[in-house]
Amino acid sequence: MHVRTSFRALALVAAAGLSAATLTTAAHAEDTGAGKDARARVAAAAPGDVVSSEPSAFHPLPGQPTNTKAWKIHYRSTTAKGTPNTVSGTVIVPQDGRTGPRPLVTYAVGTVGVGDHCAPSAGFPRGTTMEANLIQQLTLRGWAVAVTDYEGLGTPGDHTYTVGRSAGHAVLDAARAAIRLPEAGLSKDSPVGIMGYSQGGQATSWAAELHGSYAPDLKVKGTATGGVPGDLMKVAAFNDGSYGSGLIFMAAIGQNAAYPELKLESYLNPAGKALIGALRNSCVADGAVLGSFKRIKDMTTKNPLDQPDWQQRLRDSQVGTRAPDAPVYLYHALADELIPYGVGKQVRTDWCARNANVEWHTILLGEHVSGVITQSPLAVQWLAERFAGKATKGNC
Repeated sequence: MHVRTSFRALALVAAAGLSAATLTTAAHAEDTGAGKDARARVAAAAPGDVVSSEPSAFHPLPGQPTNTKAWKIHYRSTTAKGTPNTVSGTVIVPQDGRTGPRPLVTYAVGTVGVGDHCAPSAGFPRGTTMEANLIQQLTLRGWAVAVTDYEGLGTPGDHTYTVGRSAGHAVLDAARAAIRLPEAGLSKDSPVGIMGYSQGGQATSWAAELHGSYAPDLKVKGTATGGVPGDLMKVAAFNDGSYGSGLIFMAAIGQNAAYPELKLESYLNPAGKALIGALRNSCVADGAVLGSFKRIKDMTTKNPLDQPDWQQRLRDSQVGTRAPDAPVYLYHALADELIPYGVGKQVRTDWCARNANVEWHTILLGEHVSGVITQSPLAVQWLAERFAGKATKGNC
């Protein structure tokens, strides 16, 4: 497929990320004595403990009312290397008078960019986070929702974009934090669903794989995940020099954030340094234009993806190396122009080989963006059946 306009690049990649750029900048805490004390408290906390919370709001569109309450939270999570960190996010609870354990969905958004002001929690109060329209399907069913901002998005440091283990931790700990937030009125017995697409598909797939070992206290009933970039090396090769190539350079920022020993800057030529510098402050919409149709070889003095350490770190984020312990609804568009269909299908193959309970769906008509739009209601209904205790045998 050949696309020749930056507008097309903007539309496809921005929509693939499923979030509009937000308009305000989140402040970073200064590295003061108080900040060091706060880090010590975080280190002493358990994964999923709430570090701080404040009232927020959930608007799918600017000014659109919803019968919900929302809180912006900071919570303790864990880096890809296993050290404590603090992640921000949002907890949304319908105000419908329901009593008893309410279902909770921990929701992972698609690519929003790596600038702090792109975080979902920054957009919800203003109605500028496009994926809020999908999240509203959940709140209208009476379900609570926890939405992670991921590591480094709205908090100090670069966003660890595409680092699977970090994202999986953040998704699971967001659910724990929602349950532990007193104002939310949730219960440790609340049934939990996991949902996400694209970047969120990687994050939720990792959460599904890590649940049994990292967060067995959560009553996970199932995971709905789609457009999964399960093999980052293949996704990078597919997008190099295309209208989706900006995603490669954002991923380089993310991997380097998690693993600074990769020394991304040492590989960049002047054009690459300028691009990476601009992307660090960009959301997906402007980042897509900045990075589109650029080739790795034109931005570097040496291709980092040819190096064993970079290759190993990308393999570390592979999806499919362990079986989820709860059922999975997995879907991918046959004509996906950003994440090859074969990459998503391989996740299904790998999970099935490990005896996971997988319900696989090929989207025959449509591509990356339309895939989440057409499948989202079906995925939500699938989660509803899991919350209702209905069995699913999968189709491996």
